[in-house]
Amino acid sequence: MALNVVVAGSSGFLGQHLVAALRDRGHAVTTLVRRHARSGESTWDPQGGSVDTSLVNRADVVVNLAGAPLIGNPHSKKWARDVKQSRIATTSLLATTIAGAEVPPALVNASGISWYGDHGPAELTEASDTRGHAFLTTVSREWEAAAQPAVDAGARVVLLRTAPVQDRSNPPLQAQRLQFKAGLGGRIGSGEQYYPLISLRDWVGGVRFLVEHPTASGPFNLCAPTTPTNAEFTKSLASLVRRPAFFAVPSPIIRAAAGAMSPEVLGSMNLRPQALLDLGYSFADRDVDAVLATGLATS
Repeated sequence: MALNVVVAGSSGFLGQHLVAALRDRGHAVTTLVRRHARSGESTWDPQGGSVDTSLVNRADVVVNLAGAPLIGNPHSKKWARDVKQSRIATTSLLATTIAGAEVPPALVNASGISWYGDHGPAELTEASDTRGHAFLTTVSREWEAAAQPAVDAGARVVLLRTAPVQDRSNPPLQAQRLQFKAGLGGRIGSGEQYYPLISLRDWVGGVRFLVEHPTASGPFNLCAPTTPTNAEFTKSLASLVRRPAFFAVPSPIIRAAAGAMSPEVLGSMNLRPQALLDLGYSFADRDVDAVLATGLATS
C-alpha cells in the first residue's frame, strides 16, 4: 500500500537515498526544507518551532533524519551545541506536532548507536542498557527522549540507532579508503574494541522496511548482524584495497586529537540488530567483509 511520507533531513547523504527508495516503491514523499519550498517540498523552521501542522497530520509516516553533521571540530563548544540542539529541536517539534494530531502518524526518528556507551565485548541488543556520559551517549539519550510526546500520544515510534554507514562517497569510509590506499591505515588503540557498521543498501533497506511495517516500534539497531573488532575492520579494509596496514595509533593520541569524540573511536559496542532480525528483515551484507566490499564498489 502506498504511504504518504514526510521526510526531514532529506538533503543529507542518507536522506537523499532514502527518499529515492521510498519514491521508487510508489510512496508519496514530501520533504521538509529550510528554504523556499519547491514542488514536493514544505518549508519548516525547527529552531523557530514552525512546521506545516496540516501536512504532518495528513501523513502516514514522518521520518526525521535532521541534525548537524558530526564531522567538525570536536574541541569546539559551538560544534557540540549545534550537534545537540539540532537533533533535539527537530525531534521535539515533530513529536509534539504528531502528538496533537487526531490520528497521530508514525514517527521514524534517527538516533545513534552511541546511546549504548562502552560495553566492552558484551553482545548488545535493543534490550541492553545505556552506560556512561560520553558526549554522543548523552546526546542520544536526550534525542530519543525528545520523541516521547509522540509515544505518549499513542503514535508508532521507531528509533533508528544507526551505526556508521560504509560507502566510499561518504564519511567515514570516504577518508579511510584514501588513507588505507596510501598505506597509512592501521588499527586504533588496542584494536580489540568492537566497531559496528552497516552498508548503505542495508541501511536504506532496513529503514524502508520499518517505514512500511505497520507494527514496528521502539529502538532498532541499524548495523550488520556480525560486528567486527577494529583490528578485524583494519584487516578487511587493507585486504580489499590491497595495501598493508602496519600503523597503530595509540589511545592517548586519539584522546588528545578527538576530544569529545574519542569515546566513539575507542569505545566498544558489540552490537546485534536483533529487533530487525526478529521482524524478518534479511540483510544483504552480514559481516565486515561484505559491508566493505559493497561500500567500496559503490560508484
